[in-house]
Amino acid sequence: MFCTQVDVLFRSHKNQGESLSFSIQKLGLTRAAGQKLEKDPDLESALSRNRRWIVNNQIKNIVLRYPNQILPLRFLQKKFKTLDLQGSAMNWVKKYPCCFEVFLQHDEYYCRLTKRMMALVEEEETVKDMQEQVLVQRLAKLLMMSANHRLNVVKLNELKRNFGFSDDYLIRIVPKYSDLFRIVNYGGRRSSMDIELVSWNSDLAVSAIETSAQEQGVEPCFSCSLPSTWVKSWERFHEFNSTPYVSPYLDPGQLVEGTKEMEKRTVGLVHELLSLTLWKKVSILKLGHFKREFRLPDKLNVLLLKHLGIFYVSNKYQLYTVLLREGYKGSELIDKDPLVVVKEKFGELMQEGLHEYNRRHCSQNLEKKRKAGMVLSRLHEIEDKNSDVSDSEDQDKLL
Repeated sequence: MFCTQVDVLFRSHKNQGESLSFSIQKLGLTRAAGQKLEKDPDLESALSRNRRWIVNNQIKNIVLRYPNQILPLRFLQKKFKTLDLQGSAMNWVKKYPCCFEVFLQHDEYYCRLTKRMMALVEEEETVKDMQEQVLVQRLAKLLMMSANHRLNVVKLNELKRNFGFSDDYLIRIVPKYSDLFRIVNYGGRRSSMDIELVSWNSDLAVSAIETSAQEQGVEPCFSCSLPSTWVKSWERFHEFNSTPYVSPYLDPGQLVEGTKEMEKRTVGLVHELLSLTLWKKVSILKLGHFKREFRLPDKLNVLLLKHLGIFYVSNKYQLYTVLLREGYKGSELIDKDPLVVVKEKFGELMQEGLHEYNRRHCSQNLEKKRKAGMVLSRLHEIEDKNSDVSDSEDQDKLL
């Protein structure tokens, strides 16, 4: 009953701006452990910080793809809807002067990346070249976990940036490693083009949990990141963790749907997918597109909510996102991929520009207030003089 109602909440409240925790509390629903679903302020903060970076990264890519890398602001304005933004494109880019340069030419405003921003773009390309083997292994792992060891290109493109793949990964990586990958199209349609694994690599069929266990000399198991006061939640977690770990690289055809082993494999698969992402997070909606490929349950959201010690579910910005709790310490990522380090420099550049913009904007407002105050003061002086003259005239009349 609880699972059904939670599933309904995910769908019915998606467009109503209500948080999942609020909706569940309002209906009097609680987790089976007896604890209310509460927001984690640190993880919510991590999502907030990433939001502006994601938008500006998309704008950066739009600029880079435009001829001569000089973008008319009217073109960017048309893209605002797809970026889920409102207001003026001019106002947005001007908030980040360290990243974007706005200039007027032939009575039209244009935008281009600053020299500092272009330097970061070049650094990111260098890191991608250095990380090529890591990206190759990451793609191979994704294919190894999927049914028939292949993934639809259109679907994978929705998550390519989560895994650090560049826009040109299909021509940058796939053809270069023909011993591992190939492009196939069994459906005959352009939308049915898949990336298929050519050869299985046993060395890669080891999950992050198994790797950690090997390093510590213990049996592979999940970790829980919940307050110690959530006693019942911990009891449920220990019960779940007491059964043997099932590798996400195991053929799910050997398992029976609805069994504890299948649930263990599914939780392990989502954990591994999140471990392979740059930010240890992914959109639940986009992850749900791979239900068939990864043998995910129809009610994926219910599964994630059931294991809140492992996963954190947020609907910030009305976008349901699942984060790997153990990947964060407070609001900071614990292990940062080299690509993340470069992207964080981009974030720092954004913040520097935003600080500069806010400081300049504040100074302008203060100047306006100062001038307004001087005008007001001058008006009071004139009023006082007029009042004095008026009083003097009245006195003359009385005399």
